[in-house]
Amino acid sequence: MLREIVLDTETTGLDPAEGHRIVEVAAVELIDRLPSGRTFQSYLDPERDVPEEARRVHGLTREFLADFPTFAEAADELLGFLADSPLVIHNAAFDLEFLNAELARIGREPLSSARVIDTLALAQRRFPGAPASLDALCRRFAIDASARTVHGALLDCQLLAEVYLHLSGGRQTALGLAPAAAAAPAGQGAAPVRRVRAPRPHAPSAEEEAAHAALVATLVDPVWRR
Repeated sequence: MLREIVLDTETTGLDPAEGHRIVEVAAVELIDRLPSGRTFQSYLDPERDVPEEARRVHGLTREFLADFPTFAEAADELLGFLADSPLVIHNAAFDLEFLNAELARIGREPLSSARVIDTLALAQRRFPGAPASLDALCRRFAIDASARTVHGALLDCQLLAEVYLHLSGGRQTALGLAPAAAAAPAGQGAAPVRRVRAPRPHAPSAEEEAAHAALVATLVDPVWRR
């Protein structure tokens, strides 16, 4: 069983080194590349203002967020959900930098980049030169993203889970041997029935033995008589 976690964050800005903080974090559990139904989501009090530019992206205000836990208060539950599973993140460097800045602030170990699968990098390798934003990939794979009027971490995780499934080869995640009585492919009718015939007798008849002896008698110095 393969367990992976799709993860996303929303923030107050673009750079944690400038004091920007996480305002929402969400995660979706995948089992063998498919959502299991288990999710994690929490809005976070950033303990600072939310600039207008960020509010336009995710719609979260300082007043709304003030009633939610800080990252320090939510960290144990988040890390427990992540466990040691691989993390599937779009534009992973951004989210990982923010998460590790928050973890450093509370004296916790950073998340290793070695456990991260960056779907942005996957898309850029598969479709060189093509747009690779989450919206662009949803359009490419005909994934309904109409509910994404603003960025939201949980919705973005759910959309990214579908994108990741397409980027990793679709819903068939394992190969198996088809059973002997497997149904024929759709539109091809029933599989043909193979008729089993009785084995052909191998002992020669008296006439065949006589014919063979007459043929051998005509041979000059056959190899097996030397």
